[in-house]
Amino acid sequence: MSCCTVPFSAEHLDPEPIPLARRMLLTGGLPAAVAAPFTVGRAMAASKTIRIGFCSQLLCAPPYMVAQAGGFFKAEGLDVEIVNLRGSPAVIQALAGGAIEYGASTFEDVLTAAQHGVLLTRFLSTAKLPLSALAVAPALAAEITTVAKLEGRTIGEAAAGGPAEVWTRAVMKQAGADGNRVRFATLGPNIYDALRLGQVDAAWVNEPALTLLVAKGARTLVNFMETDDATKVFGGRYEFMGVSTRPAEAASRRDEMITLGRALDKALAELLREPPVDIVRALPAPLLAGLDIDLMADVLGRYRRALYPVNTKIDVAACERNVAVLRDLGLIGPEIAARPLLDLTIANG
Repeated sequence: MSCCTVPFSAEHLDPEPIPLARRMLLTGGLPAAVAAPFTVGRAMAASKTIRIGFCSQLLCAPPYMVAQAGGFFKAEGLDVEIVNLRGSPAVIQALAGGAIEYGASTFEDVLTAAQHGVLLTRFLSTAKLPLSALAVAPALAAEITTVAKLEGRTIGEAAAGGPAEVWTRAVMKQAGADGNRVRFATLGPNIYDALRLGQVDAAWVNEPALTLLVAKGARTLVNFMETDDATKVFGGRYEFMGVSTRPAEAASRRDEMITLGRALDKALAELLREPPVDIVRALPAPLLAGLDIDLMADVLGRYRRALYPVNTKIDVAACERNVAVLRDLGLIGPEIAARPLLDLTIANG
């Protein structure tokens, strides 16, 4: 559904080596990918290669993959490996457990980790809106025409306790409906088919699934990839993807963090400037398997100005909106705040 396919749990943190799946884009010429299992642990933190854990969600990928394919990391003297993991919470777990040096995750997961006593430092931002939309099954599109009409319905989600539940409760509250009067069905990653076939009444989906479902008659109730919808629910920009590290290492890694920011700034500029089809073709082959390149290029062209910031500077107000939403829904306590989790001296200095 989104990069948050598995909810964060402090019980899953493991300081021992963690088996991860690697898909690294090779620079130069046409994109290629290498997929192989490997194990990393704390002992590897001293190596010259720095690993950025990544959630594997398609629309989250462009800033990082463009930085890799365009040689922007290398131009800054960085040897970066993108480590694809199964969901943003898995990135948080790997980062907190010492398996990777940096984690590209949602800010919601950084906040949830803090609620569990796991503190991380967010220092770069790469997506300014959630990359999901709430869609109604094609067969029910004429019946469920508003968010309020989701009461008593079943909403599909990839994993129990994920962002689908947070966002559903938020949009229903905003619509004056009772978010406790919905059922959630855990479907795993293949939400597209479940919604298309009417196995659930509605679900949070990404692109290009949303475009394909709408073509089959599905109705979009809320699209957080559109600035107007996000502003209506959250009040403005809502911090989403970005890079974090362990706070104990932030001081010693400061120069490295600054160069990461410079590389990603260049990648974001390229992402907003170059033809979308060229950007899509720069993604790793595993992410493109079975994908309609032209369709994804159209999706990227449609959304990129709304989704991606012009640079990696952190919008503090956007981060505080995350806090307000999660606190309002009882998912974090009043002691959890945005600013202690942010390092504004890297990109914002």
